[in-house]
Amino acid sequence: MVNVDLSINPELARTILTGFLRTEISRVGFSRAVLGLSGGLDSTLACYLAAEALGPQNVLAVRMPYKTSSPESMEHAQLVIDRLGVQSLTVPITEMVDPFFERFPEADARRRGNVMARERMIILFDQSEAFKALVVGTGNKTEILLGYTTLFGDSASALNPLGDLYKTQVRELARAMGVPEVIVGKPPSADLWKGQTDESELGFTYAEVDRLLCLMVDERYSPQDLVEAGFDPDFVSRVVERV
Repeated sequence: MVNVDLSINPELARTILTGFLRTEISRVGFSRAVLGLSGGLDSTLACYLAAEALGPQNVLAVRMPYKTSSPESMEHAQLVIDRLGVQSLTVPITEMVDPFFERFPEADARRRGNVMARERMIILFDQSEAFKALVVGTGNKTEILLGYTTLFGDSASALNPLGDLYKTQVRELARAMGVPEVIVGKPPSADLWKGQTDESELGFTYAEVDRLLCLMVDERYSPQDLVEAGFDPDFVSRVVERV
């Protein structure tokens, strides 16, 4: 198996990404950011970066729970809000999306999840106008490459500081910035329905797929090269199809 080094220089990444947020937001005449804070790792790291770049008073973290959302997610989001001192707002989406679900009772979990993601986008962009802030994205490179995102939902933002970091690298940078271990270590989940986790839905772990994607995208390995490097042919095929 080919050795894949996904390690980063956390301090350099921190400097680059906070500088990116500060420069790009101020360049277009803004000084504030708004983001959806789920209590998960990605949105937490984005919040840490935004607070450091702009000052916590200039960051609005919005919690947008659905009735089936995990109470733990809300608690973890509050932990981040309290630790950073950012401004916060909680906007439950249940009463917004349930009438839609009642109109289409046959909608499966994916359709419902997409509706919830797009409703959250509506709220964030409304708050972007109300708070006079730009929407900061929270999606990582792994999710973007795999299409594990909702178009015009969680993929919608003005700028995204995590877009060039694989999930493995998000975790490394989060630990370096002091994100609570209870958030860094928990199973990744979009929290779109009870018991949902990213890795069970994808059928593989982020650690596994990050190694493959790094070779495939960054190093330009062909599918055959990946198989010869030691990856299971079925795994390679599934990832290539998703990308």
